[in-house]
Order: sequence, then structure tokens, then C-alpha cells
Amino acid sequence: MPLSRAEIATPSGERLMSRLCQHWAHKFDVEQSEQQATITFEAGTCLMYAEPERLLVSIETLEEEHLDQLEGVVESHLVRMAKDEPLEIVWEN
Repeated sequence: MPLSRAEIATPSGERLMSRLCQHWAHKFDVEQSEQQATITFEAGTCLMYAEPERLLVSIETLEEEHLDQLEGVVESHLVRMAKDEPLEIVWEN
């Protein structure tokens, strides 16, 4: 299974994760606890884990072509949820 990961330096990982989960809960299957979340898309799954100074994000898909697409979707939404906080997101796969 194609897999991509990003470590995002941010002191507000829990807040970003929570906002993203609330945003997508009406459209996708979302499971969330205080420090981790799983969002299940049609094309794959996004796992997030909030630590004090970073947010760990991984995306897993069945097909390679969906990996780039989901990276873009998750990244653009995280940037939107961060508002004025600049995020540097580098995907590794």
C-alpha cells in the first residue's frame, strides 16, 4: 500500500487536528480521541497524532495515484485550519 508521512512543527497540533476532524465529520468517517484521529476517505486513510510541538500525519491509499491527491487535500485543509500560523508540510513516501 502506498504510504506518505509528514511531521509538521506546530504548537497547536491538537487544535488543528480537531478542527480538521470537525470540518470533515459530516462527509467522511472520522474517529478522534484527544491526541489522535483517523479520517477515512473513499481513496484512502489519514492518520494524525498530535504531540506537544508537532503533528504527525500519515496517508495510506490502495493506489499510488491517489496518494498525491490526498496529500494535496489534507495539506490545503490543514493550512486553512491553521489560519495565520505558517505550516511547513513536507511529505515523505
